[in-house]
Amino acid sequence: MNLTEAQKQKVATWINEGLKLAEIQKRLESEFSLRPTYMEVRFLIDDLKLMPKDPEPPAAPAVAPAAPLAAPAPAAAGAGHVSVEVDKIPRPGALVNGTVTFSDGQTAAWYLDQTGRLGLTPAQADYKPTAEDVKAFQLELQTQLQKMGF
Repeated sequence: MNLTEAQKQKVATWINEGLKLAEIQKRLESEFSLRPTYMEVRFLIDDLKLMPKDPEPPAAPAVAPAAPLAAPAPAAAGAGHVSVEVDKIPRPGALVNGTVTFSDGQTAAWYLDQTGRLGLTPAQADYKPTAEDVKAFQLELQTQLQKMGF
């Protein structure tokens, strides 16, 4: 694609403005009556030794996202002790499994299947752990699995 020096300068200006290659392709057609393919525009940008700008990251939200992420740590700390054990030999159908003892002393069997689903089977059929204990269990399980290389 043959462009005049003025046209090359215009393309450089568009790149500096942050236009994407598809937008430059449209402008080449509308302003210079050229119909380059997308690949031709890529080659042009490369030939001119220009580097398209990365898009600006979105502005940070007014409320810092760290607040919700930090919530499990204090909740887990006040929930008492939750311990997680990982069985050495996984049961059939499980990638990994083991037992958990919640802060109130109740126990449950847990498993992680090959699709990544986490299952929990309490020893007492109607038992439901507190939300804080569930969070503490998930954090402790994550720690144990990371130690094992999962």
